[in-house]
Amino acid sequence: MAYLPQEAFPPGTPVRVRQVTERRGKPIETEVVGVVQSWERQPTGSWYAHGKDDRLWLDRLKLRKVDGEETLIVVDDGTSIARLEPASSGG
Repeated sequence: MAYLPQEAFPPGTPVRVRQVTERRGKPIETEVVGVVQSWERQPTGSWYAHGKDDRLWLDRLKLRKVDGEETLIVVDDGTSIARLEPASSGG
């Protein structure tokens, strides 16, 4: 990903994140629903000759799930993010 879609999914936005990973020729799909906490581009510990500071940098999305758990997702080409409607407080 060449950019972080911070403008499309700012902190506080409820989202559904789907990731598809190929494994032994068979795709594995995972889904996480939560509220965006932050977006970050962080380096890995891996050396990468053409990366900034000779490091491999990954886009990471921090979500808070409904149960309160925080999760960090590496956003790549197999990731799709959809905005959800905020839950109504109903009354």
